[in-house]
Amino acid sequence: MGLDHTTVTGWGRTAPTAARLIRPRSYEEAAAAVRDCGERGGIPRGLGRAYGDAAQNAGGAVLDMTGLDRVHAIDADGGTVLCDAGVSLHRLMEVLLPLGWFVPVTPGTRYVTVGGAIGADIHGKNHHVSGSFARHVLALELLTADGEIHTVIPGTPLFDATAGGMGLTGVILTATIRLQPVETSLMSVDTERATDLDDLMARLAATDHRYRYSVAWIDLLARGAATGRAVLTRGDHAPLDALPARLRRDALSFRTSRLPSAPTVLPEGLLSRTTVGLFNELWYRKAPRSRTGRLQRISAFFHPLDGVPHWNRVYGRGGFVQYQFVVGYGREDALRRIVRRISERRCPSFLAVLKRFGESDPGWLSFPVPGWTLALDIPAGLPGLGAFLDELDEEVAAAGGRVYLAKDARLRPELLPAMYPRLDDFRALRAELDPHGVFVSDLARRLHL
Repeated sequence: MGLDHTTVTGWGRTAPTAARLIRPRSYEEAAAAVRDCGERGGIPRGLGRAYGDAAQNAGGAVLDMTGLDRVHAIDADGGTVLCDAGVSLHRLMEVLLPLGWFVPVTPGTRYVTVGGAIGADIHGKNHHVSGSFARHVLALELLTADGEIHTVIPGTPLFDATAGGMGLTGVILTATIRLQPVETSLMSVDTERATDLDDLMARLAATDHRYRYSVAWIDLLARGAATGRAVLTRGDHAPLDALPARLRRDALSFRTSRLPSAPTVLPEGLLSRTTVGLFNELWYRKAPRSRTGRLQRISAFFHPLDGVPHWNRVYGRGGFVQYQFVVGYGREDALRRIVRRISERRCPSFLAVLKRFGESDPGWLSFPVPGWTLALDIPAGLPGLGAFLDELDEEVAAAGGRVYLAKDARLRPELLPAMYPRLDDFRALRAELDPHGVFVSDLARRLHL
């Protein structure tokens, strides 16, 4: 079992803290690591793609679970996989796509572990159809604070606390996942432009049901009549008969592209309002007004940024804040106000996306609820950013919405009960399951989870 003292940070690189990094290579070593967490406790960690402080533990232990990375069994007829929690979605795609199966849900990066996907109850472009990741988990094995390993199934309180519970109920060791059948490893993609936010929402509401996957890039620097203009991209897995003959011979191959890594040091101020405004203008103008049926690789459709290793460095040493919230259907006025405020504030965001969520997921701290979700990146050094986001939090909470804990780095704890009505249930189960606070994180301390 490897052990190292190191500085740990989230993908946003905003609040690094020092911890003992423990790398168990077996279930027995994972149990030993839990017993040896010390007074400051420990928290499991995957590939470090949570943007904020969810997988950090200042002065305590962080359990790097990526050493537990075996794919144990694939049911190629029934469409299920049993794997360790440290297996990445990238690895699952490599193994499963040639067999005609795909992961049921993927976020904007495939470099997420299965344990992290459950702990954050990740969602993707298909939530309006498929829900979040935990909805497709048939069972999991959970190592709890007392050193016991429990088989946990959906519909039980422990499952609902673990799905979206940010690693605070225990260490996920394995999971059995229901898969999505596919005929090819290509996507059939439709693209169109929306002139403003109302046009975008109307298009999404009217036609999203036709697509399994749907997302809109939104220009948050556009103002006036163009506020909320967007490029809408939607699609589904391409059937075999949609491929030209030359591609059918190798229809299920999984290909990815890789560009040079982002430099370690970049000039401060590179992502200014001027440069991001220029990028947004070019991105919007180059998008087709309407195009249907374009074939695209899975990696290009779902994970374009994965082709640039360490892309988070482009924000400079100060890092960035990824802010994501959801407000329910019927609260479109709140969404309009927030988008208008962000645009008027001139926040230099070029990774801003709007999606529609479907039915709520069972996790007590799961993020998705039926409604509109907006995610945006903002350089952390933007003057007055903290106070501005506090104001947006207030508006989101007043509209009955919530922020996403897997991306959060600065939410005030007093707003959490209004955003997550099952918070007391989560706290009570956690107190019973882990009375001595073995599992703890910087996020948990900050929000009193």
